[in-house]
Amino acid sequence: MKMNDQYAVSVMHRIKACLALSACVLSTSLFAPVALANKANNTLGMAYDQAPENIDPYYNNVRIGVIIANNVWDTLVYRDPTTGAYSGQLAKSWKQIDDRTLEFDLREGIKFHNGEEFDADSVVFTLNYVADPKNKAVTQQNVRWIEKVEKLDKFKVRIISKEPFPAAIDYLSTTLAIHPAKYYKEVGPAGMNAKPIGSGPYKIVENIPGKSVTLERNADYFKDSPKTQPTINKVKIRFIPDRQTQMAEVMSGGEDFIMHVPKDQADNLKTLPHLQVLSGNTMRIVFLQFNTLDGAPSPELKDIRVRKAIAHAIDREAILKNIVGGGEMINTICTPSQVGCSSEGATIYKYDPALSKKLLAEAGLPNGLSADLSAYRERNQTEAMINNLQAVGIKAKLNFMQYAAMRDLARSNKTAITHQTWGSNLINDTSASTPVYFGGGNDDVTRDPEVIKLLDQADHTVDPVARKALYNKALVMISEKAYAVPLWTLPVYYVANKDVKFTPYHDELLRFWEMGWK
Repeated sequence: MKMNDQYAVSVMHRIKACLALSACVLSTSLFAPVALANKANNTLGMAYDQAPENIDPYYNNVRIGVIIANNVWDTLVYRDPTTGAYSGQLAKSWKQIDDRTLEFDLREGIKFHNGEEFDADSVVFTLNYVADPKNKAVTQQNVRWIEKVEKLDKFKVRIISKEPFPAAIDYLSTTLAIHPAKYYKEVGPAGMNAKPIGSGPYKIVENIPGKSVTLERNADYFKDSPKTQPTINKVKIRFIPDRQTQMAEVMSGGEDFIMHVPKDQADNLKTLPHLQVLSGNTMRIVFLQFNTLDGAPSPELKDIRVRKAIAHAIDREAILKNIVGGGEMINTICTPSQVGCSSEGATIYKYDPALSKKLLAEAGLPNGLSADLSAYRERNQTEAMINNLQAVGIKAKLNFMQYAAMRDLARSNKTAITHQTWGSNLINDTSASTPVYFGGGNDDVTRDPEVIKLLDQADHTVDPVARKALYNKALVMISEKAYAVPLWTLPVYYVANKDVKFTPYHDELLRFWEMGWK
């Protein structure tokens, strides 16, 4: 039964009042009747807290942007989320010509959402454009390995890397979306944001920046794709920064799906019969990053004793158990499942407030210090760490914002400590994690030349044993110098209408083409 507007407003007010109380007990009487209009209209309503700065997948890297990209655009290769096996998507087949060259035979008969034909020009223009540093792709780390892409004939291309790059197929199967060449030449990233055009199972029919994005099923999606034909007709994603409002929406039936729900609230929602709560571990890692560059806001962080003091002040085990509620502890800055990731020999900073205070005193800061701590999600985790720091005399002022704003502040050398989370853009290789923050790129705020050199060598070493040894040496060095505090992998709690058919995957990607109604 559809709620009338007056009833909906009343329910929303009561829910938000309940959520404001830490010991809120939810009553099932609040939720009858619950809106089923979305199911009747075959439209999935979703709320998310972060808005992408640009829908073009090369010009944003917030998670919802990655989700939208994988539903609207296709890649040359497809990676099965369960088995990890690769198969052709826009490409029929491929072969390794030499240690720097991959050759692809492309599918024929595929159309983009605007009717433009997919062919070699689409691949050549897209990848050459985004790999050119002058075009300032936000996700430059995903394309910087490409030297050039060449057209051999209308449906055959070669991708040539600057150096041997063992992870190339994984990048080509996850993050390197292919745009329509003629359209992209005309409109560029700004036009692609205003009117996005892909070839995937969903097309974008409305984009209101900062407010919502509406996807509609692509009825002409090609039948040979490893992505299944979608059954949900429309997906409307609303950007709602306030967590309580998101919760109230899904509880009242205004929305059908939310994610990244705090564990305690997710547990509370399990009592409601019209909702389902699902969870799963992910590739996303969580860590504190220290800015040690000249001119940074907190020069005290240049002192390794101060960085170690902060590391020893964080009660990782308690926060993981009581607040995160899942995931696993990490001791280096990479996802444990990634090729090349290792914590062997890493320095581990155990929770020790007394040692933390001692180190601060040795650094000439017996009364502690003050520093900004910037964050963009999992605020309850940030606040728990701030309480830990306060207990040893470190006054951390929370600066909570949208991801793009935090990223740009960090890149401008205007952050001190950042609470980072990183999902590696779906790529199960260490080249997509550690080098992003320590490889000398835009997000590296330590710029250690020895670490940069090791990571660069590892990225381009073909031999897997030698490659892992190089990554391990860099990861151990990062830990010894306490450039960051590795925390944990991040589980995701999803809350959905009980009639939504959904499978959580470790890559934190929503595959709308697989979803449906029970």
